[in-house]
Amino acid sequence: MSTKDFVEKDYYKVLGVPKDATDAEIKKAYRKLARENHPDANKGDAKAEERFKEISEANDVLGDPKRRKEYDEARALFGNGGFRSGPGAGGTFNFDLGDLFGGTQAGGGGAAGAGGFGGGLGDVFGGLFNRGTAPGPRTQPRRGQDIESEVTLSFTEAVDGATVPLRMSSQQPCKACSGTGDKNGTPRVCPTCVGTGQVSRGGSGSFSLTDPCVDCKGRGLIAENPCEVCHGSGRAKSSRTMQVRIPAGVSDGQRIRLRGKGAPGERGGPAGDLYVVVHVGEHPVFGRKGDNLTVTVPVTFTEAALGGEVKVPTLGGPPVTLKLPAGTPNGRTMRARGKGAVRKDGTRGDLLVTVEVAVPKDLGDEAREALEAYRKATEDLDPRAELFQAAKGA
Repeated sequence: MSTKDFVEKDYYKVLGVPKDATDAEIKKAYRKLARENHPDANKGDAKAEERFKEISEANDVLGDPKRRKEYDEARALFGNGGFRSGPGAGGTFNFDLGDLFGGTQAGGGGAAGAGGFGGGLGDVFGGLFNRGTAPGPRTQPRRGQDIESEVTLSFTEAVDGATVPLRMSSQQPCKACSGTGDKNGTPRVCPTCVGTGQVSRGGSGSFSLTDPCVDCKGRGLIAENPCEVCHGSGRAKSSRTMQVRIPAGVSDGQRIRLRGKGAPGERGGPAGDLYVVVHVGEHPVFGRKGDNLTVTVPVTFTEAALGGEVKVPTLGGPPVTLKLPAGTPNGRTMRARGKGAVRKDGTRGDLLVTVEVAVPKDLGDEAREALEAYRKATEDLDPRAELFQAAKGA
C-alpha cells in the first residue's frame, strides 16, 4: 500500500458502510462482498478478482481497530490528498513526507528536529506502510500476502472439529529464478527509484507523495535478462494443498486466522496469514444456538399428562434419558447438561430438548373408546375459559 493509496482511497466506500459503522457492520459488509466477488465464484472474471482485492485491502485496514484509527486520523489530516494549511489558507501546501517519517534531522533545525512532527505522524503512518526512516535501497524483508479461502463443513465436523484439505493459489517466489526476476539471478538496482521501489510526485514545493515505481513495479530491482517463467516479476502463481485443522465449535460464517500460512515473504520476510471462512451445513435432527445444541422430541399425550422417562438422541454419543414431570406442556424446553457443542475452553455446552406432543392421525377402536371416555370424564374442564375472561377484561 502506497501513501497515495492510503490518502486517496475511501475504504468505507469500498465496503459500502458509513464512517461511523461498528466493527460488526464492517465485518458483515466484508463477508457479503467477499463471498459475492470471490475468485472461486467468479472464475475468469478479472473485474471480480480486482474487486475482491480492493475489498480485502479495505477490510485489512477497517477490520483492525488500531489501523482504522490511524487511517481515520490520516484522512482527517490530509483531506483529499493534500495537507491542510490551516483556516483561510485557501488550499494546500507541499512538503516532503520524508521529513515527517524521518524523525529528527541532523542539527535539529527542521520541523521534525523542533518536535513539531517528529513522532506523531510517524506513529500514524508507520503501522500502515511499514516504512523505514532512512532513504536508500529497499533491502528490508517484505511480508507475504494474506490469503483468504472458504471451506464447507458438515454440522458434526463443525461441532467436533475437523482436519480438511484446502487447495490454495497464491503468488510465491518464482522457482526458476529464485525470486530474483532475472534468469541469471543477477538483477540490478532500478536507476529510477534507486532501489526504493517508490518515486515522489508533487508540485514545486517540498511536499510530495510517493507512488510505486513504474519501471521496476515497486520491486526496486530490474531484471536485465527477464525470467521466462515470471517475466521479470520474481513472483509466480503457485498452487498447493494444505491440511488445515478447523477447531471444534466453529459457527457458520466464522473467519479463522491461521498465522504464517499465507503466501511466503520476500527477502527473508515472514509469510502472510491464511483466513478461512467456514460454512456449516444443516443437520436433519439437531440445531445450534451458540454453544448449545437443540433438538425437538415428540412425546405422546399420556407421557406429557402422566409423566415418564423419555430417551433423547445426542450428537455422536449414546442417548440420554430425561424425566418428564406430570403435566408437561407442549413446547417446554429441558436441558441435558454437557451434551452440546465444544467451547473454546474445551468444555461443552448443553443440549436443549423441546417437547412436542404428537397427535396420532389414526386411532384403533380401543384407543378411540378410551379417548371418548376421557372426553366425557373431563367435560367440565374448559382450557379456554381463562382466555375468554382475559379477552373480555382487556
